[in-house]
Amino acid sequence: MTNSAASARSPAPSLAPTPAPSPAPPPTEHNVFLKMLPIASAVFVGFLTIGLPLPVLPLHLHFTLGLSPVIVGVVVGAQFAAALLSRAWAGGFADVSGAKRAMMIGLVIAAISGLAYLASLAFIASPVISLGVLLIGRVLLGCGESLIITGALSWGLGLVGPQHAGKVMAWVGIAMYAAYAIGAPLGTLIYDPYGFVGIAIGTTIIPLLGLAVVLPARAPPASSARRMPFYKVLGTVWMPGLGLLLCGVGLGVITTFAALLFVARNWGSASLAFTAFGVAFIGARLMFAHLPDKIGGGKVALVCVLIEAAGQLMIWQADHVLMAYAGAALTGFGFSLAFPGFGVEAVRRAPPHSRGAAMGAFIAFLDISLGITGPAAGAIAGASSVGTVYLAGAGAVALSAIVAVLLIVNPPRAASPMNQQR
Repeated sequence: MTNSAASARSPAPSLAPTPAPSPAPPPTEHNVFLKMLPIASAVFVGFLTIGLPLPVLPLHLHFTLGLSPVIVGVVVGAQFAAALLSRAWAGGFADVSGAKRAMMIGLVIAAISGLAYLASLAFIASPVISLGVLLIGRVLLGCGESLIITGALSWGLGLVGPQHAGKVMAWVGIAMYAAYAIGAPLGTLIYDPYGFVGIAIGTTIIPLLGLAVVLPARAPPASSARRMPFYKVLGTVWMPGLGLLLCGVGLGVITTFAALLFVARNWGSASLAFTAFGVAFIGARLMFAHLPDKIGGGKVALVCVLIEAAGQLMIWQADHVLMAYAGAALTGFGFSLAFPGFGVEAVRRAPPHSRGAAMGAFIAFLDISLGITGPAAGAIAGASSVGTVYLAGAGAVALSAIVAVLLIVNPPRAASPMNQQR
């Protein structure tokens, strides 16, 4: 009876005000993965082109052509220098002409770089000429890589939105370093029986397979909004970019001098060091990719650069190959999440209609890092030892922790472009 009276006095549920319709929910983890799958697959195929020569290009340059460690660093770094110089153009091209077209052109240019590798082998008897032709291939590969990665990030952000920037960078990064992890031992397997000619042929053919993945994939139309000039975009992302530049040194000293370190210490091939780096990198992304979006990129970057610096110190002090593998794995784990950590901070500061240019500007700092690291580490190795470059790497990576702290205490304004994107 009492319950009946109370029920009668209570307003009927059907008479309650109808709430305003809520906005469409953001893409779930599952949807983000499905939308990113073709993009990440194409990046994986394209970056096999970079992964194949990683453990053998320094050996080809040093032992076949008889070049010094400094020249080895310059040749390896030439790819990153070319990528750096082409970032502004690649980012603008992705914004204006479309991210899908940028990726397709990048894959074609990467295949042409393989033809340059192949042509360089015709001049083995003249190392200077062979080096010049090989440098052309490295420059072309840098331009192709710039279009592939900038197009992939711009494409992903266009599909799932900037609120999932960390996941976009995570899946693109997984594809990149899976290509490194698989490409490095594959490159060694090819190099042993076929020499550098096998690497050149593989570099020519593999990127063309990526076109089959990209062609049927859906891409958002290019933005018709007026874009901010590149130098202004650069100004919005310089601080996260500086963090990426410093922590990228850890990646640079592994990709450039791991092969020579292993030879110097009689540890055999360095391919498993690249694999350890790649596996740890991918594992970190699979388990913790959500953290930069969830708790903030600066906080994630701060922890991860310290892990990366510890890995560099382990390689420096390694007296056994297993310790070097562990150091490579720690470096890969730390750099894995430092990249999207700083990247999320860059996206939150970027203008909405120039995200391709913003991603190009942000990644340009990694190009600067890798382009400088090769020659600088080569000079350190020549003056001291190959192992000393990892001590220098640890110092540079540790400095990026200061940048992470500054990003934490100076968050983007509430009116940032990311918050305006509703």
